[in-house]
Amino acid sequence: MTSLKPLIAVCGTTGVGKSKLGVELALKLSQEIYQDCSSEHRWRGARIINSDSMQVYTGMDVITNKIPQAERMGVEHLLMDFKQPGEQYVVGQWVHDAIQVIEETHKMNQIPVVVGGTSYWIQHLLFPNRLANKDLNSTPIEATTSGHPMSALQNYISQLTLNLLNLWTALPESPPNAVTHPEDALSLHELLQALDPPVASRWHWRDTRKVLRSLRIMKETSRTPSEIISEQSESPLIPRYRTLCFWVYAEPSALNPRLDERVDDMIKQDLLDEIRSLRKIASLPQAAINCSSVDVKDEPDSPASDPDYTVGIYQCIGFKEFHEFLSLSNGPGSQEAFKKAVENMKQSTRKYAKRQITWLRNKLLPAIHSANIHYGNEIPMASMYILDATVLGNQWTSNVLSPAESITKSFLREEELPPPASLSSVASAMFANKNKSVHPSDVLKARKKIVCQVCTTDPRRPVMIDEQHWDAHRGNRLHRRLIAKSKKGSEGLPPRHRDSVAPKRSSADESLDPDESLHTPC
Repeated sequence: MTSLKPLIAVCGTTGVGKSKLGVELALKLSQEIYQDCSSEHRWRGARIINSDSMQVYTGMDVITNKIPQAERMGVEHLLMDFKQPGEQYVVGQWVHDAIQVIEETHKMNQIPVVVGGTSYWIQHLLFPNRLANKDLNSTPIEATTSGHPMSALQNYISQLTLNLLNLWTALPESPPNAVTHPEDALSLHELLQALDPPVASRWHWRDTRKVLRSLRIMKETSRTPSEIISEQSESPLIPRYRTLCFWVYAEPSALNPRLDERVDDMIKQDLLDEIRSLRKIASLPQAAINCSSVDVKDEPDSPASDPDYTVGIYQCIGFKEFHEFLSLSNGPGSQEAFKKAVENMKQSTRKYAKRQITWLRNKLLPAIHSANIHYGNEIPMASMYILDATVLGNQWTSNVLSPAESITKSFLREEELPPPASLSSVASAMFANKNKSVHPSDVLKARKKIVCQVCTTDPRRPVMIDEQHWDAHRGNRLHRRLIAKSKKGSEGLPPRHRDSVAPKRSSADESLDPDESLHTPC
């Protein structure tokens, strides 16, 4: 028995049926009363809380793959369709809003069912105090400077060169484009390297949004992200709710053709019209974008400059992929550009699904396991069940819906739950990774980047490789070819000069890597 109130989460990759399962569970919960062991709560009914970062935006139903109204079956869907396209809405803001909606739902004696593919949003909802700054962009974490504001950070700042100090004093409002402004991007990374080398070794210099985010964390908290990571490592993961999480999973061999087919269906459902509307919105001034309504009828059909594809709804798969095609008039090459755009969108969708699986397997699943180890209760505080949706049709009921309904009933009654690995062979294989460490300091060490001096032909554009991929990189054809070329160029040089053309690791090789949760995208 626990004082934590229940929450159900449905997560998984794009295209596996998360929304369908969420609605089916909500309808089932409305059909009978569920009473916990303490007899304090009698639950009946459910509300669905959207946790898809793109479905928070109004309109754009096709490109964001929202569940149609008819398929919602009258079930209330919250935190969906309430932000204007073009507005920025990030993880901490969503967590704040979701907590309020969940409290309202519990007061109504209903169960909150969180449904969506943005798994790190769900993870930060379930496990508090894993975000860094104290504003609306994240969940608060106390800045325990204890009378020593800026201490170590102030020391680093005092040693900055004049150029870097000026940059620190006036950080840009938005991240520079690393392709068009590589010098600005590299300067930001150099500033981060000077102030927090461990964090700088985690982010590629081209990842300007996360580099700038790391710098802003320092501005907002007066601490380095490394300090915050160290503090997080000392505190265990404690769930905010008693959580039942369903991971709807499909094998990539079955899922990928479904995703390709869905892209074709989206195009038939006027996907291009939505993308054209987004392009018009991207051309508007920021003040107009933030208005409660946006009229784009008379705006140009393309943005004055390329939008930032890493923020807001512009991250939607399809927007970037169709940019070249929609920038062309119906002239020569437009048909070929269309085919290329379709293929790029399919490829991006498949890659996105793969990244979603990686996050769930390497982040959320181990976090849930770690939380239960801390509590040591017979009844787990958080449980994850993998439901095999590889085969649809009649097997949806037997493999997905029926086990989900049965487990949900036991969960709400606080009865013993079945072993998660027992549901299927897929579940058994996935749970082999449950013991992976989720301590921020361990994550810090996992993704260092090394500057490859051999492949860096332009110092303004250093080639950075994940340390875990370093051996594979050294074996690739281009790297070996450049080594051979450099050896030829060094023939005849005095021995002391030959080392200058050998592959070397950067100073970042001696550094650690920060917790990705500090810098997750919106």
